[in-house]
Parts: sequence; structure tokens; C-alpha cells
Amino acid sequence: MICPKGGTFVEEERHAVTLVVNGRAVTEEVEPRLLLSHFLRDNLGLTGTHVGCDTSQCGVCTVWVDGLPVKSCTVLTVQADGSEITTVEELTHDGVPHVVQQAFQREHGLQCGFCTPGALMLSAWHVDHYPGASDAEIREALDGLICRCTGYENIVRAVKRAQALQEEAPAAMAGQAREEASS
Repeated sequence: MICPKGGTFVEEERHAVTLVVNGRAVTEEVEPRLLLSHFLRDNLGLTGTHVGCDTSQCGVCTVWVDGLPVKSCTVLTVQADGSEITTVEELTHDGVPHVVQQAFQREHGLQCGFCTPGALMLSAWHVDHYPGASDAEIREALDGLICRCTGYENIVRAVKRAQALQEEAPAAMAGQAREEASS
């Protein structure tokens, strides 16, 4: 192929990557410059991962890479080769929403919904790793997320509610186990 300013166009070499995405092994040939956010959306059809800026500013593209929250627009797919990726689609298990999803619904932790997937991924990780976090700690955890609609109040309330739901869950499971043992 000829380039407009002379010379020839060299097609980029494609690289095989193998990832585990939401528990499913995926192997594909990708261009070395393909961002993980675009791979998830365009190649795998996981459109819950939104793309807001492609410059690591807004956080709406947050996913978990090997269990850590990462802005997927900052990672090339080839850099994630061999990693385990969790997207917002995986937060719901067997039709049961994660406690953060339940709390966002109850506290209306969204408005337009565009940043919601990133907010859910950051919040779920934070609730799972820092269950007793204060409002200030929650706000700090959400610092990398830009939400232009909510003012964050409902999101912080949702995270607090999720913490409470998370604390109730083990107690409810222990009670159920005692009931089953006595039957």
C-alpha cells in the first residue's frame, strides 16, 4: 500500500493474547496498540465497560485486572496478556446483583448512568477490601472517577449501604447454616 506522502504503509504485526475475561478463557490476535477498553467492547462485545476519555481522566472504563481496579483505557491488550479481567457484567452472579449494585439501586447512585459501570467496579472493590471505610475514605477511593451528574452524595450513600449489606450477609448465612444444622 502506498502512503500519501510517499513510502509504503506497513501493516502492524498482530499478537496473540490469552486472557481470562469474566471467568472465560479468550485467545485472540490483536494489534499491539489496541487498548483493553476497546478490546473488551469491540472484540468481546462487553459494552458495560464505557469509554469516556481514552486519556485516563474519567474512570468510567474501570475494570479489575488480576483483582485490582484499573482504567482499561490505560492498558494495551498485549500488556494484559495472561491476566484475569473482570468487567461490570461479572458483578452479578447467577442473577443475584452484587451488594454494591443493590445499594446503587436503593440509593439512586446514578443519574445519566454513563459513569455507573466504573463507579460500580471501584465501589465493589472498595467494599470488598475496605468494608468499614469512612465517607472520606470512600470519596478518596472514588477520586479517579468523574461523575458530572450526581455530586457523589448518592454514590457515597450507596457504598455505605453496600458496606452494611455486606456485613449482614455473613450473619444471615450463619443463621441459615444453624437452621439447616438443627433440622
